[in-house]
Parts: sequence; C-alpha cells; structure tokens
Amino acid sequence: MSPESKKLFNIIILGVSFMFIFTAFQTCGNIAQTVITNLNSTDFHGSGYTSMSIVYGVFSASNLISPSVVAIVEPQLSMVVSGVFYSLYIAVFIQPTTWAFYTASVFIGIAAAVLWTAQGNCLTVNSDENTIGRNSGVFWALLQSSLFFGNLYIYFAWQGKTHISESDRRTVFIALTVISLVGTVLFFLIRKQEGTKAPGEENSTNEIPGDSSSAQNKMTRALAAFKKSVKLSFTKEIMLLSVTTAYTGLELTFFSGVYGTCIGAVNRFGSEAKSLIGLSGIFIGVGEILGGGLFGLLSKKNRFGRNPVVMFGIVVHFLAFYLIFFNMPNDAPIAPMEGTDDIAYMIPSKNVAIFCSFLLGLGDSCFNTQLLSILGFLYSEDSAPAFAIFKFVQSICAAVAYFYSNYFLLQWQLLIMVVVGFFGTITFFLVEWKAAAALAARGSDYSSI
Repeated sequence: MSPESKKLFNIIILGVSFMFIFTAFQTCGNIAQTVITNLNSTDFHGSGYTSMSIVYGVFSASNLISPSVVAIVEPQLSMVVSGVFYSLYIAVFIQPTTWAFYTASVFIGIAAAVLWTAQGNCLTVNSDENTIGRNSGVFWALLQSSLFFGNLYIYFAWQGKTHISESDRRTVFIALTVISLVGTVLFFLIRKQEGTKAPGEENSTNEIPGDSSSAQNKMTRALAAFKKSVKLSFTKEIMLLSVTTAYTGLELTFFSGVYGTCIGAVNRFGSEAKSLIGLSGIFIGVGEILGGGLFGLLSKKNRFGRNPVVMFGIVVHFLAFYLIFFNMPNDAPIAPMEGTDDIAYMIPSKNVAIFCSFLLGLGDSCFNTQLLSILGFLYSEDSAPAFAIFKFVQSICAAVAYFYSNYFLLQWQLLIMVVVGFFGTITFFLVEWKAAAALAARGSDYSSI
C-alpha cells in the first residue's frame, strides 16, 4: 500500500470509528431528555440538559490538558480509552441512577477532550495542504452518518408511542452501548505514520535512540504541548476563529439536544411526536452528509476558497431559524412531560419541522468542514493544540447553551444563535482572506485548500 493510500485508509477508519461511537452518543443525546421525562422511578432526579451542560463544561476545561495527555499516551491509545468512557456513559441509561448519571457526565467530558484532540492530530498527520479539504469532508461525512442509523431505529421503534417504557429504554441503550464499543475497537486498525511527531514533540538531532518513550521525554512533550496551547490561544487567527467556533457550539446544542426535545413536546403532532424525534435526527444526518460530500469531497473544484461555503451555511441556518420561530411553540424546549398545546405563528407542521432538521444539519456541516480544513491548513505543525483550543471554545459554549436551555424560551435561544452566527461568519472571512494571501505569496493555487 502506497503512503498516500495508507493515509486515506487511516482517514476512513477514523471516520468509521467515530461513526459507530457517535451513532450511539448522538442518538443518546437526542433522546436523553425525552427518556428522562418518561422515567417512572421517583429516585431519579436527573436532567438531560444539565447532564450535557456538565459534559461540555468539563469537556471545555479538559481541553487545556488534553494535548499533554495525547502526547503522553499517543493518539491511537487515547482514542481507544476515550471510546470506552463514551460506552460507559451510554450504559448508564440502561438502569439510570442520579449519581451515576452525573458522574459519568464528568468522565465523558474528560474523555471527549482527549478523543477530539487525538482526532485532530490523526486527521492532520494523514493530510497535507492538498488533501486536508478532501480528508475533512471524508471524515465529516462518515462521522455524521451516525445521525442516520441511530435515529432511523428510534423512528421505527418508537412509532406511535406516547410513553417510553422501561423495556423500550433498556433495549435501545443496550444496543447503543454495543455499537459504541465496536467503534472503539476499530481504532486499533489505524496505522501509525512513519516520521510523524506526537503532539508537543520537537525535531531533535540529539535525542537518544530508543529513548523516545521514556517518562522524562513524555513529560517534556506534554509540557511543550501545553505551552503551545497557551501560546496559540492568544494569536490573532485563533481569537478570530473562536467566534466562529463559539457559534458551532451553540448550534450544536440546539440541533443535537434542544430541537428534538421541542418536536417531541408538540402535542399537535399527535402520536407521531416521539418517533418524529428520530426522523428529525435522520434528516439532520442527511444534511450533514450532503454538506460533507459537497464541500469536503468536492473541495478540489472550489476555486473560491472556504468563504462561500461558510456564507452558504449561515444563510441556510438563518432560514432554518426563521421557519422554526414560526412553526414551533415558544415553550417547547422547557415543556413538561405532558407536552405543550401552544402554537407559534402557524399551526405546527411536521413537514416544516423535518425540513428545518435538514437545514440545521446542512448548515452545521458547512461550518465544521471549513473549520477543520482551515485549522489543519494553518496549524499543520501544531495540530493537537490548535484542535484542543477549537474544542475548548466549542464545548464551553455548548455547555452554556445546554444550561440556559433549561430556562430560555425558544425565541431567545434562536436570537442568541443569530447574533453569534453573524459575527462568527465575519471573523471567519477575515482569517480566510489572510490564509489566501499567505498561500498566494507561496505561489500555490488557492483552489488547493
């Protein structure tokens, strides 16, 4: 197998592994609040929104140390261990208790930081400036296929159900736990690239052969990775991209947790309300996959760079927010178990609700594929710290959004995303123009990014 084929193989395995893990996790996140509100046990007092707020809060803080962890443990093993913790979190729902639920939320937050930092490093070392766009698209399309499979099962399994029984819950979460473990095992198939450096590892002609795995060497690499993370955090490009990243955290919370809850709470959808949560997730996945294919796999034919893709993404999202504002009741995110009989500015339409799911996924793929691409392009030598900062900002904003989702009506959640999305698009444009100028100065073709 040629070096280029080996790299593409690694990207595909990386994407398939994430597809399995996030088939389980994203389906879990999509139905968690609905499942919790249907629990009969009076001993359980957890909240799906609060749990995800803890997950993303710990996730954000853990990104400060995740490059050091990946430097010590190595990217492949880091992803394997992190995958195990994802599986444990999902398994908690088989027989949920409040203390186990929130404890698992803390641990998966740490695991997520390590997993995504290692993923960023793996994506970058298996790409160059000519393939980073393609590889980002391949990875993103495979990852977001996870939204299709898990939610397809939910759609058919919960068809016509107005209450989720204990048997329904256990069946779903046992299956999701097994799926997550399959994805974890697949990480072992990733082949290490010769001549690549772990995060924080510097070129050195004085390094003693065979001593690269010593404890002292690993601690040196860990400290170097942490210093790089702090230094990169204050660069102009990272600070500008942080606004865009903040927006992806807010809308991630909305489409992965809040919107499905809104759909399931609308009583006017009748007995289909709960199964529509699964259908919504499917169409979010269709939008994500389509976006990953169009703007990642076909990036070689894009002669205008990343900005038009991001512009298209924000227009699609604004359209989705407008339709959701008119279609969904304002109290849907915080409705009780009985649901809501309110209406917005039109009679709630199932078709409009599902179309908005597609638009949310399509717009999200535009932002994330281009952020992955520009980070891999700008920070090819410092991939782990750069991706750690990206996930730090994204996750802390997701945590804040999950927290306020317990209290804010739908209209205020939509307004926050519109404002942050507008400014995030502008800041991305500024960084992309600078990247294009740097590429032109090197005499490279702008379409190659």
